[in-house]
Amino acid sequence: MNRVALRAALVGLILSGLTACAADKVEVVSHAADNPAQLSDWGLFDVSGGALELSDGVLPYDLNSPLFTDYAHKLRTIWVPANTPIVDVNAGGVPDLPVGTVISKTFYYPISGAGTSDVLKSEDPAGQFNPALADLDTIRLMETRLLVRREQGWEPVSYVWNDAQTDAVLTKIGDVKPLTLVDPDGAREDFAYIVPDINQCTGCHAPNNTTREIQPLGVRARHLNKPYAHDGADKNQLAFLAEQGILSSIEDAAALPANANWTDDSLPLEQRARAYLDINCSHCHNPVGPADTSGLDLTVDAALGPALGVCKLPIAAGSGTGGRAFSIVPGAPDESILIYRLETTKPGAMMPELGRALSHSEGVALIRDWIANMDGDCSS
Repeated sequence: MNRVALRAALVGLILSGLTACAADKVEVVSHAADNPAQLSDWGLFDVSGGALELSDGVLPYDLNSPLFTDYAHKLRTIWVPANTPIVDVNAGGVPDLPVGTVISKTFYYPISGAGTSDVLKSEDPAGQFNPALADLDTIRLMETRLLVRREQGWEPVSYVWNDAQTDAVLTKIGDVKPLTLVDPDGAREDFAYIVPDINQCTGCHAPNNTTREIQPLGVRARHLNKPYAHDGADKNQLAFLAEQGILSSIEDAAALPANANWTDDSLPLEQRARAYLDINCSHCHNPVGPADTSGLDLTVDAALGPALGVCKLPIAAGSGTGGRAFSIVPGAPDESILIYRLETTKPGAMMPELGRALSHSEGVALIRDWIANMDGDCSS
């Protein structure tokens, strides 16, 4: 082979290699109607190399105070189609994201070794993409839930990960996975990890009981208004999404609502407790929510008084009172129905009624401290 032919052959090999790499690159596919049987068909992630890697344009985010789900860690992402209208968030509320948007939440646990049902109780790293996702041998992927914006509105779609952690399979009926939670001291607690069915997903994501319109719950300014590490630098999430052409420019993030981080001891106890109740309870317990008959409003802006539960007699608690008279008794958490319902794991009594099989001891301790430090009583 002469020198010219050899050079041409080498160039051909290089180009073919580049073409192969481009062909192997995972790209997002937004399905307009049907839901594919495999999560991989959405192209949000690539797990082929033993790590969970995000596709181009799939942006991770987290919340000031996240929802508790039996100590599961969560990877939240959002993908918005290119060349779609910019969304205004300066007015607050739920951003009107364009058709084709895909929001994902992947639930997983750290594990001590592959092939075990033991999952480790540990803190979910906030404000960053969890380095543990770079080694799937150290975690157990449970499920990935999607919210897809279609022409008719938002639609929930759920996938359960296979044991090999190579893909996740579409489910409408949910699933149950027996697990054992192991805390740092070695204490063990068996529980059933429950993947919700499609009706349960719909119920939680319809915070207005009249319209029953499905909405994202976490993708709101008050939950997103916080820093997140992108390319090694902390950036306000709302400002970063504006840089990506998804949200309108943020004139002043400090002027927008921001829930407290309930784990931040430097913040006022009242703000932390209200943020915890807001994310865990207010999708049902709001003035127009599915639990409106309870008369309990646990949104972050609800006034401190009977609507929030202070000295409020139960209206529709059924057997869920624990023999206690008021939702909140100032200074007396052990006399408060709210504490009983957060602590118990009895079906029909525990709150939230979906999404947990365990009691969140740290969250309960926060609400207990908040009630214990309230002034007043319910004697009059």
